[in-house]
Amino acid sequence: MDWSSIGTFFGRLFSFDPNSPLLFTQFYFWAFFALVYAVFALVGNRQLLRNGFLFLVSLLFYFKTSGLAVGILLFVTCSDFLIARRISRTEGKAGKKFWLICSICIDLLILCYFKYTYFFADFFHSITGMEVQVHDIFGADRIILPVGISFFIFQVISYTVDVYRGNVKPVTNILDFGFYVSFFPQLVAGPIVKASDFIPQLYKPFHLGRKQFGIAVFWIMNGLAKKIILSDYIAVNFIDRVFDNPLLYTGFENLCALFGYSLQVYADFSGYTDIAIGVAMLMGFYLPQNFNSPYKAPNPQDFWRRWHMSLSRWLKSYLYIPLGGNRNATFGTYFWIILFAIIAVILSGQWAVSLIFAGLAGLLGIVALLKPERKKKIIANINRFITMLLGGLWHGASWNFIIWGGLNGIGLIVYQFWKDMAWWLRMLLVTLLAGALAALCKFRAAPVWNMLFVWMALIFAGTLVRFIYHLFKGKGCRKLGYVWGVTQTFIFITFTRLFFRSGSNLDPATANEEAWRTATNMVRQIGSEWNLAQIPAICQNYWKVFALIIAGMVIHWLPQRWKRWYRINFAMLPLPVMAVAVAAIVFLVYQFITADLQAFIYFQF
Repeated sequence: MDWSSIGTFFGRLFSFDPNSPLLFTQFYFWAFFALVYAVFALVGNRQLLRNGFLFLVSLLFYFKTSGLAVGILLFVTCSDFLIARRISRTEGKAGKKFWLICSICIDLLILCYFKYTYFFADFFHSITGMEVQVHDIFGADRIILPVGISFFIFQVISYTVDVYRGNVKPVTNILDFGFYVSFFPQLVAGPIVKASDFIPQLYKPFHLGRKQFGIAVFWIMNGLAKKIILSDYIAVNFIDRVFDNPLLYTGFENLCALFGYSLQVYADFSGYTDIAIGVAMLMGFYLPQNFNSPYKAPNPQDFWRRWHMSLSRWLKSYLYIPLGGNRNATFGTYFWIILFAIIAVILSGQWAVSLIFAGLAGLLGIVALLKPERKKKIIANINRFITMLLGGLWHGASWNFIIWGGLNGIGLIVYQFWKDMAWWLRMLLVTLLAGALAALCKFRAAPVWNMLFVWMALIFAGTLVRFIYHLFKGKGCRKLGYVWGVTQTFIFITFTRLFFRSGSNLDPATANEEAWRTATNMVRQIGSEWNLAQIPAICQNYWKVFALIIAGMVIHWLPQRWKRWYRINFAMLPLPVMAVAVAAIVFLVYQFITADLQAFIYFQF
């Protein structure tokens, strides 16, 4: 027996390498999980021992992904455990609210320090012109963002708020609570699990039926295929190259990279979720669905019901509704409107921006006065917009993320008004917008106007066709409308991803400048004149990447009943046949593996 090799293996297993975090796509993760599962099987249904063991294992997993930042995870676990118990024991609403505010302030201050210090320093420099020196409290050269900090911070906030609201009872054992906060399959990239959904599972005996086992294996294989075949391969071989140097590539290549990124980020994030759901299910725990074929959505509202569903539910429960939801405007509503208006003025350097904000606010106020029945709708849309802006800020410390959130907020608002418009008014507005953009292209030529004009021309053509169908009550209008809605929603979401991708994978200290430069360079390339003769050669050079993108989208758009059929049939295969199928899938998947395994995109959030 080669004891030195065994020692090397265990040494690597229990040490942290910042250049090689523990990923679901690594062999070492599956070796780690095999050891965990073996001990888990021995522990059986002894709840305290099982939960305590999985808590310690989860801490080890987080140490392997983010090093000493595990101390932050332990701190918020202890802090919210103790404060939630204090809330439950405190008499009177004022006392409970005091402890709730303490908990939220502690959690958000930690999040803001690690995620937004450079962002705030950059903002302060924009206002005053003074340079702010940022120092890491742990003595490092720069502040290092702990992996998945936003996910576990949001999770503990939801727990404390639910205890305050009386929706859940506080957990009495720190090991049980620590296990809920740090459960390793979903710790670093979600889904965000509500306490009311997961904590009752801590006290249930382990059960894994034959069908559940097969479904779990299917989700793991499905997630690995999404991550390695779709996400990593198209990223390394095409998308990352274009985003790193957009000016070196044609407008067509930039546009293809942008649409390819929509598939990449979906395959990456939903692939992680699939693996997390499968791994958790093998241990008898059930995580919530996080994606429901989002690119089948016919409008932006439906998209956000299907995409990152756990975050959408969190934002609705703990931000949108406290802001007033669709009922009324609160202090928070006015606070955020004024704050974002001030920020917009400072960043643009134009007081005209404040006049635009004031004009919009005045217009909304006049509409609310003249048509009181629309007051609630206006308030709801304002609260939606604020929620999306803050959701963008949650994703990262870059103005590009705020722009991304703002564009999605505008998309939600436009849809709310669009669906209630008369058809003649829709046609009139689209015609006016298309005409205005055409005039801008002619008299104030710029790549961004060219790009927007092409998009608006497509919307005009589609709206015209649907308008004609509506006039003649065409039988195919509903199906045509759905297909057109899916197409336009996908285009809109993809366009907003320009700002999302540009702000990703960057050092927080330089994120704003780099992100804006990347976004503007891509817009310049896409909106400039194309040499159509180059397109066949480009397609030939990247045919494998383009074929994978097309195949990925076709699979995504398959009917849900087809996907359910092959998932159930895989789960019910005889075990020897399933083992052969798994071996074949793993062999196929690892033919696409890149030299350096790519971290999951949402690790940075």
